[in-house]
Amino acid sequence: MGQTISKPTSNPFHNSKFFSSLRGGPSSQPSFDQNTPPRPSIFSTLRRPPVAKLSDFIPLFGDCISAASSRTQEYLLFKDPENKFHPSPEVLTQIFLMTYISQSVCLKLTDTFNCTAMTPEQRILLGADWVWAVLEKPTKNPRIQIAVQVLHLPEREDAEENANPPETCSESVQIAQKESSNKTMYERLVDFCASIGKDCYALFLFFGKKNDKENIYGVLSNNFEAAIGKCNVIDRPFIENFFKGSRYLHTPSGMMQAIVTKREGDPLTLMIKFS
Repeated sequence: MGQTISKPTSNPFHNSKFFSSLRGGPSSQPSFDQNTPPRPSIFSTLRRPPVAKLSDFIPLFGDCISAASSRTQEYLLFKDPENKFHPSPEVLTQIFLMTYISQSVCLKLTDTFNCTAMTPEQRILLGADWVWAVLEKPTKNPRIQIAVQVLHLPEREDAEENANPPETCSESVQIAQKESSNKTMYERLVDFCASIGKDCYALFLFFGKKNDKENIYGVLSNNFEAAIGKCNVIDRPFIENFFKGSRYLHTPSGMMQAIVTKREGDPLTLMIKFS
């Protein structure tokens, strides 16, 4: 009577394959290699390394300039009671430059902001004592250049010329002097920068001015050639005239910040106090 229900012939829980699949046996368990590094967390991918900014070197540059200016100013302020010690313009320039280079190497600035000292012949032909350059990464090609010419107090320069007559110069220096005799040192620097473009600045660095002989100042511009076009003579009085009517003097760091943030091709002229 009634419907006959057939029973299964085997217990599924007695089936080793079925039981193994339930508990994650060898057939379904993924294999792990102990040498395989763990996958990074999804949150770690959100933390990206900071991108280096073009202006990151500016504080270090300011520290180097501060050290060089302070060291040089010691010699500008020093007065020998016996009146025997008279540092020459060349010595003062070398003190500033060597102190700057030493400090920039210590702060590992040279991979980002380079300094190239000119040979005596280059100084005469180009009008530059050294050239600073903001370097591109990773090529290290110069992106921005600043050609620096140091101007000393007239009495120091006159004493230097009298102490070193032309006949004591090397043959290569004398040839360079003849090649560039038709232009002043100021005009050579301006021509050199103009030949490169608006990303090259001429910086006239005053180791003492007429009304302040104990401090270091600078006039920087990428547009000095406009004065040549107006038939103006570029000389020391012309450059010093930029300070007249100037209500604000930049710091060296402020100068560099203005340079790196300027729009490409725009003219820029600044007055700076270095000490």
